[in-house]
Amino acid sequence: MLRGAALRVTRPRVAVLSAVHTHPHADTDSIIGAVRRDLPEVSHQAVYNTLHALTAARLVRRIQPSGSVARYEARVGDNHHHIVCRSCGLIADVDCAVGEAPCLEASDDSGFSIDEAEVVFWGLCPACSRNSL
Repeated sequence: MLRGAALRVTRPRVAVLSAVHTHPHADTDSIIGAVRRDLPEVSHQAVYNTLHALTAARLVRRIQPSGSVARYEARVGDNHHHIVCRSCGLIADVDCAVGEAPCLEASDDSGFSIDEAEVVFWGLCPACSRNSL
């Protein structure tokens, strides 16, 4: 994947990419922790730089629901959406509601050529729903 995106294959890049694949919707601190289990010497900055490079190369996607820190996922290129639990912050993927990307049409595109729509659904996850009864 790295070579296909014209990125050098390095141990930190492989470790970060693996962590994002293993831990969908993980924040940066969680990714650093996962990477350090394999590469204890890796710096925070190396992980930040790698996440930036992987995002720029579209190998990972950065999302940041309102009130949340940035999170990363390996599911890219399909214009899916997310649902966020208001109580515990759990994030789950939601496929596009209608058809292909951008899967929604703006009422006024202001001359833009729209190729993606980002929708965040909010509610309570099953565990939090049970606990609120």
